[in-house]
Amino acid sequence: MPMLRLAAAALAGLLFGIGLALSGMLDPARVRGFLDVTGAWDPTLAFVLAGAVMASSLGTALARRLRRPLLAERFDWPTRTRIDRPLILGAVLFGIGWGLSGFCPGPAVAALSAGLLPVVVFVAAMVVGMAAHGILHRVRPSR
Repeated sequence: MPMLRLAAAALAGLLFGIGLALSGMLDPARVRGFLDVTGAWDPTLAFVLAGAVMASSLGTALARRLRRPLLAERFDWPTRTRIDRPLILGAVLFGIGWGLSGFCPGPAVAALSAGLLPVVVFVAAMVVGMAAHGILHRVRPSR
């Protein structure tokens, strides 16, 4: 069963990466074009986001009707629903990083396949930030 889960995860990741590549979301200029609402605005990302929300909504609705997932013992639904300061700060930092770089984590990892230095630097910085968060979270756990 673990190999089947790994294969399913790899297939899902490959499908996600192909979708990002086909939609042009591996190009940071396209993302910055979407965020440039006062200039040469590119609405492409809005359609990609709408498609992602629709697919996610359908998948969640289907999953909620199932007794258990196909490749796991139970569903791991989010338990925290409160909008708090760490969530807002994280969203702000994510948005700033996305706007400045044109990358968010999924497309950045997929764009590693191009081997471009800016992508490698972004992903390396992302990994360092994730490690720093993990260390800080262990030192000072959230309440």
